[in-house]
Amino acid sequence: MAERQVSKIFQRAFVYRLGRFVILFVLIAAAAYSIIAAVYATKTIFKVKMNYAMVLEKLGGKRQAVTEVGWHARLPLFTKIEQEVALMNQKLYLGGSIEPMRIISKENVALWTSALLTYRIRDLKTWAIENLQPLELLQGDYDGIVRDLMQAEPVDQLISDRQQIKEKIFSALKSRPINEGGPTLEEKYGIEIISFVLKETRFGEKLVEASEEKKRRQLIAEAENYAADQEASRIKKLYAAYLDSISMLQSKIGKPDGSTDTALLQFLVQQKWASAYEKNQTGQNTVVIQNTEKVPPITLAAPAQPVSPPVPEQAQR
Repeated sequence: MAERQVSKIFQRAFVYRLGRFVILFVLIAAAAYSIIAAVYATKTIFKVKMNYAMVLEKLGGKRQAVTEVGWHARLPLFTKIEQEVALMNQKLYLGGSIEPMRIISKENVALWTSALLTYRIRDLKTWAIENLQPLELLQGDYDGIVRDLMQAEPVDQLISDRQQIKEKIFSALKSRPINEGGPTLEEKYGIEIISFVLKETRFGEKLVEASEEKKRRQLIAEAENYAADQEASRIKKLYAAYLDSISMLQSKIGKPDGSTDTALLQFLVQQKWASAYEKNQTGQNTVVIQNTEKVPPITLAAPAQPVSPPVPEQAQR
């Protein structure tokens, strides 16, 4: 009987000890997890990845760039992580969006265009320490330069010389000062501009219709010019043949002293009027007069006089 009571007491004590051990283990694990979570949340211990950098701000306001890859520790109350900066190639859309941005061209025509700028951060001190919110500042300067250059171009250049305009904008982004005597984009932000691409350039529907109408009018004008050239060529050939005929006629029947030139010219004029009369006899009041002294005139027949009715004899009396 006594042995059974001792065994029960031993078993209870073991269970109590085991329960206390489990509770203690759970409390220690919870405390460790809380500490680790707090450290992770506050980034007291942080990691710098490849091609990345961390910018720390100390209690006195001084900033410090950490570029060495690996784990680092900081004082949680005296420093804070301001930003994480990617040192790889980055993209920046025109207007901050992939959607086309509306630009007014030199002829006051609406133009929708989208562009992509690729850049890389070279000077972390200039980018992250000398500039507050550098990405927003870069976006504004980038949009302003591209907008100014495209608004200064005429519409036909924007349509036909797209490659030349793209290269012109790229050169301006790399070397043109933001303001006269000021720094360039690369100098102001400590970056290197890798490339610039015009993704889309289009105009409104009204401009497209106007362009089609302009092309149609140009085709009509070219056709009319071609027809006029053909007519001029035909007239020139007829005139040359006419001169050859006159020269041949003069050489056959003319006299060397030129005494027959006047009569010959009057004869040719006479034949011209005769030919005109033969072609247009209906409804014409043209009379050909055989006269070699002067150019035959055009005579119109006098209008017919109305005939009055006869007067009765009684009325005469």
